Amino acid sequence: MALPELFQENMRQLLGGEYEAYLESFSQKRVYGLRVNTLKISPEDFERICPFPVERIPWIENGYYYDGERDKPAKHPYYFAGLYYLQEPSAMTPANLLPIEEGDRVLDVCAAPGGKSTELAAKLKGTGLLVSNDISNSRAKALLKNLELFGVKNSLIMSEDPQKLVGRFHEYFDKILIDAPCSGEGMFRKEPAVIKSWLEHGNGFYAKLQRQITEASLQMLRPGGMLLYSTCTFSPMENEAAVMHMMEVCPQLTVVPVKRYEGFGEGMPKTVGGPRQLRECVRIWPQRMRGEGHFLALLKKGEGERPGRGALDTGANPRAEKLTELMEFWRELDWEADVSRIQIRGERVMLMPEEACQTSGLRILRSGLLLGECKKNRFEPSQALAMALKKGQYKKTVDFPCSDQRVIRYLKGETIQAQDLLDMGAKGWYLACVDGYPLGFAKANGTVLKNKYLAGWRWQ
Repeated sequence: MALPELFQENMRQLLGGEYEAYLESFSQKRVYGLRVNTLKISPEDFERICPFPVERIPWIENGYYYDGERDKPAKHPYYFAGLYYLQEPSAMTPANLLPIEEGDRVLDVCAAPGGKSTELAAKLKGTGLLVSNDISNSRAKALLKNLELFGVKNSLIMSEDPQKLVGRFHEYFDKILIDAPCSGEGMFRKEPAVIKSWLEHGNGFYAKLQRQITEASLQMLRPGGMLLYSTCTFSPMENEAAVMHMMEVCPQLTVVPVKRYEGFGEGMPKTVGGPRQLRECVRIWPQRMRGEGHFLALLKKGEGERPGRGALDTGANPRAEKLTELMEFWRELDWEADVSRIQIRGERVMLMPEEACQTSGLRILRSGLLLGECKKNRFEPSQALAMALKKGQYKKTVDFPCSDQRVIRYLKGETIQAQDLLDMGAKGWYLACVDGYPLGFAKANGTVLKNKYLAGWRWQ
């Protein structure tokens, strides 16, 4: 691999005696990782059912290495059940280190395609509010799919310039994650094509963009709140200098020490003439750890108590109580959810988060959980609702073992014969599962299941 001369010189100055070991890391095989969705399954239970060999990532409680040259986890029904997310091991670290508490208001500023947001949601355990934003509308659509696949109910997904959010969310969030757009130097081994972008833009282009994003984000962080800043690049201009700029803009910021794993490198304040506390930043180097590399800094904004939470004024539509089929379906659910938070918007039926704020005028892809659609007084449950349920939470269920070829046929959108699972009188909606984990809905007519798996999600 031909690394740019300027990049090599920068890394030689940065690493000193470790530079040759860094170059040697390019000759090693890239590593592959997956992160277990703890909203659906514990790491221990996942290990018991995992159909391919995995090895724990030492510094990520629910992270695993797998052999990406041999195994294809994205082509397994458990992936379609939302049991795990495929993610480079170093990139799992930011969401892992941000100390989320149940009930927090959390913002993921540059969230697509969802690797960080899905873990933040898992740590919230269905409480509080997760606002996942990405300025790119096309990328935000991938973010929406991944959050729905993970069964997330308490999210607000949008596509806005972070600077536009400040007026609506001033000092609103308890925790903010900024996995900032960067020059991607840590991706050169994994994706050599990134080198072309590095040559085109350089570090300065991204440093300017990072300052704009961090300045807006700091205004949305409440006093006493925490912000985690991360990149997948090595440049001090985009890392320590970015953190130092935040501390200059917001003098009440301090760098918070984080739990360290053997191999985590310190921040390098001397490279930017910064304060000693920048050493509390974390640098992950590919020559020290089995990952591509990352930079992280956890910051706290002065002191302050988390403010009291008011109930969300949903403006709940009373029509929800009058839709007979919706309420009949709702009664089939063994699920603790406040029906007063149901809203009907056109044909769509939404279950709103417990708290949020006014979002009119913002580009919103989803508020809360899409329950389904009302069509001519007929309610059709959504794919998102299926993914948010557990097997026992809907009375009528068909559960296929993973080895059953009907699982793949269902995921491809085919009609399924289920004489062994249904009686001749079966009617209505059924939740289709694999080994007890929901995949989607189907509609029974006797022993035949008419497929309702979402077309855009189907097995290709």
